[in-house]
Amino acid sequence: MIVLGFALLLYVIAVVMIVMAARRDKALVGEGLTEARDQFLAILPALTVGILGAGFVAALLPPELAETYLGDGAGASGYAIAYVIGVLTPGGPVVGFALGAAAIKAGASVPIVVVYVTAWALVSLNRLLIWELATVPKKVIIERLIVSAPVPILTGLVMALLV
Repeated sequence: MIVLGFALLLYVIAVVMIVMAARRDKALVGEGLTEARDQFLAILPALTVGILGAGFVAALLPPELAETYLGDGAGASGYAIAYVIGVLTPGGPVVGFALGAAAIKAGASVPIVVVYVTAWALVSLNRLLIWELATVPKKVIIERLIVSAPVPILTGLVMALLV
């Protein structure tokens, strides 16, 4: 229900933006729709691969493996495994969130998947190597990593208290 509500909110925002563009200049509506189409077509291959990959991970990941190493009884080792996998997972949200959802379907616990997704989002090796080292001063990178490094484990622990 929350997802549906959020989706409806996004549709309302999009319609409001179309109306705003039309009031300013009707040509902007066409430009905006063209830009939206181009972005959709650009992300479609990654979206397709991410969803297919997550589907196959969910189908191929043996439930006993997910339950043993990432399930409710995995404990600290499950948190550590999820953290390392999150750090090493390449790709954007299509990959990260899809793999998290696939892990839950295969039997991983929600707190451990939260560790995975948070590690992927905050401490990604892929982002560090491809973007940050080329554009961000090393001192800032080190400070960000020091602050960010414990957050995935802390979010998993908080989630364990909530579920």
